[in-house]
Amino acid sequence: MAFLTRRRILAGLGLAALVVLVFLAFRPQPVPVDLATVARGALEVTVEAEGVTRIRQVYQVSAPLAGYTARSPVEVGDPVTAFETVVAAIAPAAPAFLDVRAREEAEAAVTEWEAALRAAEARLEQRVSDLEYATAQHDRSEALAGRGIIPQSSLDDAALRLRVAETALAAARSEREMAEATLARTRAALIGPLSSDVAETGDACCVEITAPASGHVLSIVNRSARLVQPGEPLLEIGEPGDLEIEVDLLSRDAVRIGPGASAYAERWGGPPLGAHVRRIDPAAFTKVSALGIEEQRVRVYLDFDGSAADRAALGEGFRIYVRIVEWRGEDVLQVPISSLFRTGDAWTVFRADDGRARLTTVEIGRRNAETAEVMEGLADGDRIVTYPGDRVLDGATLLDRGLAGAAGPSYSDG
Repeated sequence: MAFLTRRRILAGLGLAALVVLVFLAFRPQPVPVDLATVARGALEVTVEAEGVTRIRQVYQVSAPLAGYTARSPVEVGDPVTAFETVVAAIAPAAPAFLDVRAREEAEAAVTEWEAALRAAEARLEQRVSDLEYATAQHDRSEALAGRGIIPQSSLDDAALRLRVAETALAAARSEREMAEATLARTRAALIGPLSSDVAETGDACCVEITAPASGHVLSIVNRSARLVQPGEPLLEIGEPGDLEIEVDLLSRDAVRIGPGASAYAERWGGPPLGAHVRRIDPAAFTKVSALGIEEQRVRVYLDFDGSAADRAALGEGFRIYVRIVEWRGEDVLQVPISSLFRTGDAWTVFRADDGRARLTTVEIGRRNAETAEVMEGLADGDRIVTYPGDRVLDGATLLDRGLAGAAGPSYSDG
């Protein structure tokens, strides 16, 4: 009898253990989740875009005339003073090479004008002799007319011949000067770049270009000595501390902001900097994105707030990320964007209610990349699930990862 009683007790205990094991195996397990609290605070809606820094006033120095520019006397980063610091020097360029036909023509022209000069000198000598003869005849006629030997008309003829001889001599001298000048010009046409007649430029520079404004040298097109043409860029000058930000915004984003809007300049390698919108271009332009999509962009210019020392490491053309404030509210009930998801046409969240998930419909207002304004559906202090996975269902038991540990789960099955 005692043996049967013992067997019954053992069988009952085994059955009870089996029931407990089955219950433990099939009971619903709490879903580990991250919870956030619905709270009030400041909310900013921003327009975000990448931009670059620009020096506000950049002066480009160009060659005023064709010539041979010497090696740059300044380096990138050198300070310059307006109208004092020489930033470039241009000397006359060496003459071009002559081909065979051009040289033959130039040599023939020299020979031609050498002969013309000899002819002009011969005519000049003839005119000198004519003047000497006319002068002697005039003096003789004047003496004879004074004694009454010849009539006055003969003296007048002698005076006329003297004036004609003087005029002819002056013309002969002009012809010789013209022949000499033309001969010099034709000989100059024979001068080539390797000719010994080419003057050494050395330090005898013809044009020295000074800085148009005070600042620093930003860039030099080519530091080496070379030939330049009129209008060819040589270097750029600006003040590195006088920076602005240039951003290309989508046209649909640009219409949401206005001049004076505050902004944050970030991701440039230092702490965030304050800025504000100074100007928005009135016209857009077409830009092809990295995906090959044509977009209408508008250039927006921003000025930095604060002192130049805060951005001393920034320079011309540095990449920077800008967040322009479109709207700001100081006391806004808000939830993380990570807790929102669509159920049909409505926004919903999982609200933690006594350890269980409750699907709750909410009405959302303004939002940014992190949080959204709650218009209806939640109250200040409510706890909601962030990043809900497919295991989180309406009525599911929740386990807050932030409180799990030695103290155990934050919610029980109840």
